[in-house]
Amino acid sequence: MIDVVLPCLDEAEALPWVLTRMPGGFRPLVVDNASTDDSARVAAEHGARVVPAGVRGFGAACHTGILAAETEVVCVMDADASLDPAELPRLVAALGDLDAAGRPGLVLGRRRPSGRGAWPPHARLGNAVLARSLNRRAGTRLHDLGPMRAARRDGLLALGIADRRFGYPLEMVLRAAHAGWRVGEIDVAYRPRTGTSKVTGTLTGTVRAVRDMRRVLAEVTP
Repeated sequence: MIDVVLPCLDEAEALPWVLTRMPGGFRPLVVDNASTDDSARVAAEHGARVVPAGVRGFGAACHTGILAAETEVVCVMDADASLDPAELPRLVAALGDLDAAGRPGLVLGRRRPSGRGAWPPHARLGNAVLARSLNRRAGTRLHDLGPMRAARRDGLLALGIADRRFGYPLEMVLRAAHAGWRVGEIDVAYRPRTGTSKVTGTLTGTVRAVRDMRRVLAEVTP
């Protein structure tokens, strides 16, 4: 069994598709980040374990979910139906390949847009700039700071990731690389999300996320 952490803020519309697509052997853990809709109820009705996040913020929800997870390997992915849970076994298989080299591994899903409007130009540009900055700092060769990920739970907690906002995904990769982890990526389909976007679908949200990530790049040192 592998726990799948799904940070969730007002995703009642998207959750049924996401949760019914969860593959066998993968257990959804929906982290409710102070949703104002029926996200928690919908998640529970579709068989997910629901965990409330006491602190608001994307990183806070991710960290709460990883703390609550109970399996050796954990996955993290968005709950907005932009990513297909059916891709998760491929990430876990790739993680096994990295671990076979004798070092901890982290696998990211490299987003490949599938459908019109899946990845707006401003969001794609911001992601590309950050990925290049990360690669220079960490010696990685990533194309995307993708939100679908797989790693070992104890290792993630040991990294000491401090950001509780949008800088969390970048800090995870940066600290993993500095700790000598093998960091890889595989292609995954990226669909138009269901419902209203809080980040990539709006220029304001993208600017806020880029600002948080730039702060992490400046603050986190080897």
